[in-house]
Amino acid sequence: MNKISLTCPAENEVSRIDHFLCREMPDESRASIQRLIENGHVLVDGSTVKPSHKLKGGEQLEVEIPEPLPAQPQAESIPLEVLYEDSDLIVINKEAGMVVHPGPGTASGTLVNALLAHCTDLSGIGGELRPGIVHRLDKGTSGVLVVAKNDRSHQALSAQFSVHSVKRIYQALIYGTPREDSGKIEGIIGRHPTERLRLSGKAKHGKNAVTRWRVRERYNRVSLVELRLETGRTHQIRVHLTEAGFPLLGDPLYPDGGRINNIPDTQLRGMINKLGRQALHARCLGFIHPSSGEYLEFTVEPPQDMQELLAYLRQAAG
Repeated sequence: MNKISLTCPAENEVSRIDHFLCREMPDESRASIQRLIENGHVLVDGSTVKPSHKLKGGEQLEVEIPEPLPAQPQAESIPLEVLYEDSDLIVINKEAGMVVHPGPGTASGTLVNALLAHCTDLSGIGGELRPGIVHRLDKGTSGVLVVAKNDRSHQALSAQFSVHSVKRIYQALIYGTPREDSGKIEGIIGRHPTERLRLSGKAKHGKNAVTRWRVRERYNRVSLVELRLETGRTHQIRVHLTEAGFPLLGDPLYPDGGRINNIPDTQLRGMINKLGRQALHARCLGFIHPSSGEYLEFTVEPPQDMQELLAYLRQAAG
């Protein structure tokens, strides 16, 4: 990724940032510059802005230009845990740390690269970089994910996700112990006003998101919760729980507000730091098969890192 630092001259006439960058970066088209701004790759005095933002002079600009992606992802021989497969779809237990599809800075090692080596018949609806991808899990989130193998299945599965009829249950380890045993979090989620990689419920513009939660186990300063999604917004669980005051253990993007330092157990703190990812697992996925009309449901237990944390917490509490 290339990085460019620019200073808007103090005597600069008031002008839009996209116009200014077009003058300073003649090798980039106006459309590509606008995409860079909209995707948060341009910071003005440390904050993201819109393409229409007016520069008055004296501002410090930081521009990140992602490496170009190949025209098509390449098939890579990467092991996959297949839970179910037929001519219409494939269900995977995605491991934590695997990105679902190629994107800026991640052209290989993704689930799509692995699927292209495993399958020869992925749906083309998702485009060249996202063949067959109906829904996503964040890189650090493990669990069940379904991929379409043909366009008809892709459309049918996407329709179920669109009307929120798909059963999706997650497990998460969170800081704190909610007073209630269950509840619902609802509100819009949109781009964070200053942090380009994060989303927020305090965004000016966003989409409505609904998460239902239930406490399954309570430990000292930590709880195991089960979450059921009624919508599927990016980072939905992570945003909802963080802003409700119960951030996920180990989340590298949404800060815990120093809660880890309030845990007196040094071994537990070490295990949380070792996670290196949010303690979030997509445990259950249920949907109607697009051809047979049969209801299919798949459940997988959390991976070893979360299992070890749970075993330690249960032993310490018991």
